Parts: sequence; structure tokens; C-alpha cells
Amino acid sequence: MGFAVLHLDKASGNDAPMTAHIERTIEPKNADKSRTHLNRELITFPDGISNRTHAIQHRIETAGITRKISHNQVRAIRVMLSGTHDDMKRIEETGKLDDWCKDSLDWLRKEAGSDNVVSAVLHLDEKSPHIHATVVPIVTGERRKAKTEKNAEGKKKYKKKKPNAARLCADDMTARDKLRGYQNSYAEAMAKYGLKRGVEGSEARHISTQQYYRELFDKNEHLKEDIQELQQERKGVYETVRDMYDRKDEARDKFLNIDKHIQDKTQELAAIETKLLKAKQDYEPYRAQEELNLIHELFPMMKEQHRIADFCRKIGFAIDHIRRLLKSDTLTINSGKLYSPEHYRKFEVINAKVKIENDPNNLNKLRINLNGLNIIEWFRQKHIELLQKNRIDSNQVSQLKKGVKM
Repeated sequence: MGFAVLHLDKASGNDAPMTAHIERTIEPKNADKSRTHLNRELITFPDGISNRTHAIQHRIETAGITRKISHNQVRAIRVMLSGTHDDMKRIEETGKLDDWCKDSLDWLRKEAGSDNVVSAVLHLDEKSPHIHATVVPIVTGERRKAKTEKNAEGKKKYKKKKPNAARLCADDMTARDKLRGYQNSYAEAMAKYGLKRGVEGSEARHISTQQYYRELFDKNEHLKEDIQELQQERKGVYETVRDMYDRKDEARDKFLNIDKHIQDKTQELAAIETKLLKAKQDYEPYRAQEELNLIHELFPMMKEQHRIADFCRKIGFAIDHIRRLLKSDTLTINSGKLYSPEHYRKFEVINAKVKIENDPNNLNKLRINLNGLNIIEWFRQKHIELLQKNRIDSNQVSQLKKGVKM
């Protein structure tokens, strides 16, 4: 019996780096690009909302919050839902993944509030299937801290005018007892899939790319300060050596010890600066996310056109054909083969009409239709037909063997 995996962490600012990861505007190194098209958005954004960042702000603006929100307040909580690798692959292979997604989101909506869950994306292009969900921490009721703020007579220090008013407060949602409760209740919801709670009290922790970058930078700055102080101290010792000839041995030893210490610190600084440079290089692409968000806001279909064009290329269309499809032209395939990344094989196509159209279930999405059918469904039908044909052929061979008389 494997473990249910649940991670929560607070986001800072508009959380652009995580948006880039979730929406695959920047491809992570551990993702299989041939399976990215299988990723699914499990929550539909409201009209006029184009991405996760906008969905976070939309929830805050429409929650009825009257109190001013400071610039450093946590606006979103990231939630990652999954299970141990072998168990998640078993759930996927036995056709229970959709049920697992529904039960996971039902649990999250119950715990965090349905309106607060503004985004949820299923990733199938990494090692294990998992959900990235986003919760905006809108709460009501008395503040947790206010419950303990009592004077000697047992009266509260103040009385809130509207105790049930909506407010943005991540601390209320991520208090220690709350986090423990989430782990317990999520494990109960996942028991039907053979998943249980992880070890309580585990000291394992996850840090974000931003946090790692910040800690590395701070350590680098501290080392520079240490080296500057040591260099000043060495200078003082050097001057002492000149002035204290009678105690030259003692001063010399002290000087040599400090000099060695400086060399050690210098080597440590070099190692840290190497790591810092790599961290900067890894982090730099995320700085473009703000500009990408603006482009997507001005041209909302650009990202979707890029996604569908990339998928066209993977299944076998040439650039000229992709350009025509994006102009809403209809392509005719007399005969040929198209590759299915989901089934890792090519399927024969004869006398087919291909066109890119809006997804009727989500007008912000595009899909490729082959003879009027979503090409992903067409691939799946062809795969089923192939399996059925192979089973028929096997049965015919078996019957022939039974009819042979020796």
C-alpha cells in the first residue's frame, strides 16, 4: 500500500514562475514533451480570464474583501496532489485516473472552499501523474490570533465589527493543526485507491526555486563579508609584524593561520559563486513570464495556437501544412500516416479532411478534427480497432490449430 502525497506551500507575488511551470510556457527539463498534450486543465476559468495568474487576481477582486491588501500578503497557496509512483501508474493503467482526479478536487474544494480553488491542472508528462492546484486563501470568521488575545478579565482586546467578513489570510489556512488535518483527511479520501497517510512528523521539506536562489545569494554575500573582515584583520596583523620584531614568531604564526583561513574562505566563495551562477541561469527564463502574460492578455489565442502548432508538428504535419491549418484551411489527406504520441505508433489515414477548430467544450481551446472527430479520439478508436483485429487474428489461428488432424 503506497502513500498519498500532499504538498502545500505559500506563493509570493503573482507566482509567475509556478504559472510558467504549470502552463508549460517554459518546458521543465524533467517533462516528456511528447506527452505534454495529454495534460489537462481540470477547472475552467471564468469568462475573460486567460490564465492562472489572472484567476488568482479575479478571485481576490470578486470575494468582497473590504480591507486593504498589502503588497507582501500571500495571494495564493500551491497544492500538489499525487501518490507514490507505482501506485499512480497503477491508477492510470486501470482506468481510474479520472475518478482519482474528481475525488482529489472534491476533497480540496471541501477543505479550502469551492470558490477558492481557482486552478487545477493534471500533469501526465512527468514521472508520476499529479495535480497542481491553486487556492486563494479567502477566509471568514474570527482571526485565529484574535482567539488568544485576551486580557486578564478574559475579554478580547477588541471587537470586530464584521466577524464574518471575507479576508485574505494564508496563515489561517496553513496553521500547523490545519496542515495535519489536511494530511489525515486526504489520506482517508484516497484510501479507496490503496493510498495511505505518510509518516507523521517527517522532517522532509521542499523549497521553491526562488527560495533556493535567495538562500544561495544570501550565503554568498555573507561569505564576501567574512573575507573582507579577514582581509582587514590580516592587514592589521601584517602591520603588527612590522612593529613587533621581538614577538615575530607569535605574530607570524597568527598571520599564517589567518592567511590559510582566507584561502579556505576564498575557495568556499568560488564554489558558492559557481552554484549561484547556475541558479541565475536556471532562474532567468522565468523573468520573461511577466512579458508573456501581457502578450497572452493582448493576444489570448497566441499561446493556444503555439500549443496546437507544436502538436501538429509532433503528429507529422509539415510547417506549410501547419501554417494553412492555422489559417482555418481544410487539408485533404488522400493517404498517409499520422503519429500518436499517446500510443507511440503511426496510424494509416485515407481520404481524410483535417481542420483546426475551436473545442466546443472550451472556446478558449483549439483542437484538430479529422473528418469532424477530435484527432485524439480518432487515434484512440484506431488503437481499439487494432487491438480487436489482433484478437480476431489470434482466435482464427487458434481455430485453425484445432482443425489440424495429425
